[in-house]
Amino acid sequence: MANKLISQMGLPLPIANVFAARSIITAKDALSIPESDLMALLDLGRDQVASAVARISEITCPPYQTVLSLMEDRRTSGCHGGRLPTLLKGLDEALGGGIPPGLLTELVGPSGIGKTQFCLKLSLIAALPTCYGGLNGRVIYIDTESKFSSRRIIEIGENSFPQIFQTEGMAQEMAGRIVVLRPASLSEFTQSLEKIKLSLIQREVNLLIIDSMAGLISGNPRENESCTRGSRQQPLGWTLSFLKSVAEFSRIPIVVTNQVRGQSTEAFHYPFEGLGGNDNVTSERLESHLVAALGIQWAHAVTIRLVLEAHSGQRYIKVAKSPYSPPLAFPFIVDSSGIVPLSDDGIELTGQEISTIRFQVQPI
Repeated sequence: MANKLISQMGLPLPIANVFAARSIITAKDALSIPESDLMALLDLGRDQVASAVARISEITCPPYQTVLSLMEDRRTSGCHGGRLPTLLKGLDEALGGGIPPGLLTELVGPSGIGKTQFCLKLSLIAALPTCYGGLNGRVIYIDTESKFSSRRIIEIGENSFPQIFQTEGMAQEMAGRIVVLRPASLSEFTQSLEKIKLSLIQREVNLLIIDSMAGLISGNPRENESCTRGSRQQPLGWTLSFLKSVAEFSRIPIVVTNQVRGQSTEAFHYPFEGLGGNDNVTSERLESHLVAALGIQWAHAVTIRLVLEAHSGQRYIKVAKSPYSPPLAFPFIVDSSGIVPLSDDGIELTGQEISTIRFQVQPI
């Protein structure tokens, strides 16, 4: 809310122009300056400044809602409540209809587990006409690791939505609604966010995907070479603040992928796998226990955390953090149509299995 533009708050045009001329662009800029200082800076009278500040405060502060009004909003907004459906029935039911707008949703998991495949399919769904369950809008896909594949996204579309993609010109139309940005550094990423800020705030975009955030923070050795752990949190903190304010104001889904790091340097062994010297150990799969990257600050900022993991010979997507659902896990595979659920019934999770990320590896 603090990043709302003063130019869009209905102030008298001469007053709005004075704010803009003094580089006071957002509500945060105006409300962080005492009124007496604003009078001197803007060269306006007390009554004019007080009236402008009152108007900015009124629009910036979110209105209260009762539980009844929230229920009525949900009922009148349709079956999805403005959410972006994933088309994974069990997961959508757990999330109350899909990826919610106005919040940060994180996909975290090891490399190759299916995070980008999930993002590609979400992009297509957001671009689909509403009559097919989509949002009928534009998508901004920030690809920080050069994993976006136009060929793959068309393949997913042709196999997931054949009735749409077999229509002449429809594949080109869907592809034209997805804008891909590939910043090569953290500074370029910041510039990209600033450039698309107005489009996001004016609701010209229906979905923002960042794949991945961890790749930017940890994958630019030149920029990070002289950074301490504390200083690296500063760009992350700015990005979090920006994304949360844009999500809240524009009311669009924002999906960000995250990488994992090792919980320890040793692979985890179950008791039945035995100790060293047992020849059977070398033929067993080792299961590494991982944790999400980016730390506590990031973990607290995301509202929904979906973990993609693999164990017991099967991939799972689990709801590890959500205000709408208890912790649940859903088995899935990745095929020509993208992420495909194997069951709509979620497996309830308890204890450490909620936060731990498991990934099977073959011993060398």
